[in-house]
Formats: sequence, C-alpha cells, structure tokens
Amino acid sequence: MKDKRARRAFDAAFKLQVVKMVREQNLSVAQVSKDLDLVDSAVRRWLAQYDEEAAGRPGVGKPLTAEQQRIRQLESQVRQLQSDNELLKKASAFFAREMK
Repeated sequence: MKDKRARRAFDAAFKLQVVKMVREQNLSVAQVSKDLDLVDSAVRRWLAQYDEEAAGRPGVGKPLTAEQQRIRQLESQVRQLQSDNELLKKASAFFAREMK
C-alpha cells in the first residue's frame, strides 16, 4: 500500500516563485516538481491560475499575483458594502412608514 502524504499548504509567494521557475527559467514541470518535492498536478494548476490572471481573468483557485489578491479583496468589500446599503435602505423605508 502506498504511503499517503499529508496535505501541504503553500502561500501565494511560493506558488508564484514555482510558476516563474517554469516560465522564466524554462524548466519543465516534471523537473521543478521533482526538485521541490511537489506533485505535477499542483504545479500545472498554479500555472493555469497564473495564465488566467495574466489574461485579466480571476481564474479558479486562490489568486497568485498581488493584483488579483487585491481585486478579490476589493470585490469582497464591494459585496459587503452593497449588502449594508440594502439593509440601510430597508431600515430607512421602515422608519419612514413608522413616522407617518
């Protein structure tokens, strides 16, 4: 029976560094994976995420670039503010009815 590896978590900076090794140093996914003790599928997923972000799309996984991380943060803030605004509109309408 094959030993199962514990699931490891990597931060965006590490993932970005791995992507740059493949893209800028022209190393193969297999070589980078072997050297850093990573699975090929994870590296390929990070490459796909990076390509999506480079094309201006959000991609599927957690953002790798600082720009995409900031965009996601701002989008979350916008959603929260819209929700707060709707709540305030409803409260305002309720109190306007009560004052009549």
